[in-house]
Amino acid sequence: MARTSGKQKATVKKVVLAYSGGLDTSVILQWLQDTYQCEVITFTANIGQGEELEPARRKALQLGIPKSNIYIEDLRESFVRDFVFPMFRANALYEGEYLLGTSIARPLIAQRMVELAKKTGADAIAHGATGKGNDQVRFELGAYALMPEVRIIAPWREWDLLSREKLLQYADAHGIPVDFKKRRGGAPYSMDANLLHISYEGGILEDPNFEPEESMWRITVSPSKAPARAQTLELGYERGDIVAIDGKRRSPAQVLTELNRIGGKHAVGRLDLVENRYVGMKSRGCYETPGGTIMLKAHRAMESITLDREVLALKDDLMPRYARMIYNGYWFSPERRLLQGLIDESQQRVNGTVRVKLYKGTVLVTGRSSATDSLFDPAISTFDDDQGAYNQADAEGFIRLNALRMRIAARARNRRRR
Repeated sequence: MARTSGKQKATVKKVVLAYSGGLDTSVILQWLQDTYQCEVITFTANIGQGEELEPARRKALQLGIPKSNIYIEDLRESFVRDFVFPMFRANALYEGEYLLGTSIARPLIAQRMVELAKKTGADAIAHGATGKGNDQVRFELGAYALMPEVRIIAPWREWDLLSREKLLQYADAHGIPVDFKKRRGGAPYSMDANLLHISYEGGILEDPNFEPEESMWRITVSPSKAPARAQTLELGYERGDIVAIDGKRRSPAQVLTELNRIGGKHAVGRLDLVENRYVGMKSRGCYETPGGTIMLKAHRAMESITLDREVLALKDDLMPRYARMIYNGYWFSPERRLLQGLIDESQQRVNGTVRVKLYKGTVLVTGRSSATDSLFDPAISTFDDDQGAYNQADAEGFIRLNALRMRIAARARNRRRR
């Protein structure tokens, strides 16, 4: 069943497993004990997936894991504060559309697994990501960046349990409890959820021409069923992060939770995308990111009046590269850290409020202001008499200088034609 050598087995004494309690990771939990004869520590992170996590604890106990080796942690505030918010300061979009909801969660999980490995003396970490996916790259690059000598165990790259039927057979043979829905087939697609988004992939969605049924969507209503009346929100910013909604202070996780609730009610944040995976293949996914969609629109509006033109242009130039770093698993890389420092420095002046109106899937900015950092000067921008604040005659020299190279090129073309 396994393709692991005896020498490899002997080198692993204790492993930290990213454990959800689902079919795949429950099988992995038993497989690790059978194949590597090692001590297993389970780690389950609450990053807002909306599921009860205590069943994971009970299942781990059933599978022989001591209570002291079971870790279930609430990481929602850290997830938004230390990962989601920094990413949104960059206005990051992968391939112009994807808000990176899955990508940004993986470095946090990898970081905490490494911390647990160091705390417990584990020499390996294990995950349930497949050899076709992006997550294997994100988990492992994160782990190696933080613990260079860590051993990685990726069962999907070692075993021959490469179908749901084989996983169920293994579960039956080892007395592993399986959810009835999983046994009956479960959802016709794979889902990943956290406070930033829900993604849907695989199954019937593997046909990129298939339109998902309305019942698939979990946190957004259809635009046709959204309220007929728009809702306006005022978002308060400090150093590039939302700290208040309609004048009420909120923690990072509370901000995203509230924006998800309100945005989902107004059909904001659905996306059907064919993206290019890191491993080289194209993959179709559907996403719900209502809070993130609002945040992206509002943040850019806040920057529009507080950041210098060339600073904004530089951020726009760097954004696609920053987004690829996150998508490709380079959150802990020196280049991402360097770029984050540049971005965060620019955000020191991104303070004020943005007003947005939500209506049937749209997010419309209807106002923005900053009492301390606005670069918008109505005395200069006005179409009325500006009392000499702007000398319109200055534009002539500016235009002629910028046209000089084009005029020279045109004269050269004319000479060649003679």
